[in-house]
Amino acid sequence: MPFPAIPRRVKIGDAAAFAGTTPRAIRHYHAIGLLAEPERGGDDRRRYGYDDMIRLLWIRRMADAGVPLEDIHDSFEGATEIGQSLACLEESLAAKAAAIEAQRAAVNRLREAGSPLGLLSPLVVGLLRELPPGALRSADLDTLLVTERVFGPLGAAAQAHRFIVLATHPELRAEEDRLAEAEAALNDTMAPDAPGVEDLAARRCAHESALAAAIEGSGLEEALDALLDREDEHAGEEGAGVRMSAMEAVGRMPYDFSPARVRYEERVIELLHSADQDGDTDPPAR
Repeated sequence: MPFPAIPRRVKIGDAAAFAGTTPRAIRHYHAIGLLAEPERGGDDRRRYGYDDMIRLLWIRRMADAGVPLEDIHDSFEGATEIGQSLACLEESLAAKAAAIEAQRAAVNRLREAGSPLGLLSPLVVGLLRELPPGALRSADLDTLLVTERVFGPLGAAAQAHRFIVLATHPELRAEEDRLAEAEAALNDTMAPDAPGVEDLAARRCAHESALAAAIEGSGLEEALDALLDREDEHAGEEGAGVRMSAMEAVGRMPYDFSPARVRYEERVIELLHSADQDGDTDPPAR
């Protein structure tokens, strides 16, 4: 069987196809001096010979391995000090591998949970996985998501205690719902110093104290300690993103609070602080 006709030089499209790249990439290599401009044919188009193709193949292999184009250029110029670049590349690849493993773990948790709960940290999922379906409300998940972003998995795990108690104590859940409905009514039509604001803040303070007592008697702190002992590595892991202070987060997370609602929240904090100063049980995070 005779050989096909072998060209001495090929056009850029054929060169790109053979090397597994694109004409645009080859033009970029020319622009940055990584691949010399070849001679042009009578039609003023580039023509690539054997040596050009060898260099192009090496460029592609090194680029596919993740070596930066600048370091590829230095290696062709005879520079031997690319060890540091390769060490950085290896470190970057290890970080990417760890990120992929974290993503796989998150997907598995999501599949096992069968709900958005699986997207929270393993610490929080571990505390809430025993709740019956539907016990955790969508708004509860939203709150945990925000808390984990601001305070990390440990902060969200502590707040998870609150939702466990609400899910297992109907009377506390009923009062929580009544308070939430009343809080939603603190709109722009109500003055911040209206008597209802103070009364509602006092009710919320009493409710938080009852929740704190229920949490203390539930043994949830021990359950959290057990999870921390088994999954210590999860205490500061994925899901939190770049850390910011709580004050930064408050300034960046929008809340559609009316002046009356803002004053109400301030009074709740003041009353809870006063109760704490008097030696009452610490209230749970809201």
